[in-house]
Amino acid sequence: MTSILYGRPPAVFDPPAGAVQTSPLIPGSSDLAEMAAGSLDAATILAPPGVLERRYVLALALKALKPGGRLDVMAPKLKGGSRLGKELREFGLEPIETAKAHHRRCELVRPQDVTGLDAAIEAGAARLVPGLDAWSQPGVFGWDRIDGGTALLAASLPPLKGAGADLGCGFGALSTVALASPAVTSLDMIDLDRRAVECARRNVEDSRARLHWADARTMDLTDLNFVVMNPPFHDGGAEDKALGQAFIRKAAAMLKKGGVLWMVANRHLPYEAELNAAFARVRPAADKGGYKVFEAVK
Repeated sequence: MTSILYGRPPAVFDPPAGAVQTSPLIPGSSDLAEMAAGSLDAATILAPPGVLERRYVLALALKALKPGGRLDVMAPKLKGGSRLGKELREFGLEPIETAKAHHRRCELVRPQDVTGLDAAIEAGAARLVPGLDAWSQPGVFGWDRIDGGTALLAASLPPLKGAGADLGCGFGALSTVALASPAVTSLDMIDLDRRAVECARRNVEDSRARLHWADARTMDLTDLNFVVMNPPFHDGGAEDKALGQAFIRKAAAMLKKGGVLWMVANRHLPYEAELNAAFARVRPAADKGGYKVFEAVK
């Protein structure tokens, strides 16, 4: 039996053991978009919250399922779960809906004919975004715009030099700014999201750039001259300041003495204590539009 898993559903839903993981947010997973039509017996999906992204994942799973294959999909009620049944019915399906553990769950057996799959896949696929002039994809952080914090940090950066890293590089907006300096010798671009890395590879055509589909917190890089980052502060949709604090500690570990961290964060996030503990000098460099930029020297 060929079974896939998308994401990490709560244990209460008994996710299948041995299923092939396909979430782009889990490094090393398989790509659902590359699975042959009609090749799967079963798919268990923790549906993502964004509408375009969720419909894209559902359509890919339904396309890969063989007729008679089983689809089991769930989502938190307030993050797409309330829409699951309606969206599946729009594909011409008749799911059985239940509620459990603050989630909505839909189960069904795939019929021979399913409608609207190609349109949903096209709407959620990577594309060159008009006005952004960059490749991106629904589900990637700030996928169709330059995030306000990223824009403020980009405007605050001086010309950088030496070897550096962009932690949580997204589709490559900050990396593009960093690499504008000819004194930069190398830049490691790291992101947990496979889609972001694939888009960044198309957006940053520079021999100095090295791309990594990985968790920045586990990367083994040292002796860097600089790090730039707009660290994440949500885990599974819930705010988690510990994520940004872990990024700060990792950036300090990557830098050589005298190396500099340039980071941006939402103004309300309490990162000052972590910065002061990890770095010799910390300077607020900008504060605007709900964001704050720091320059921190090791």
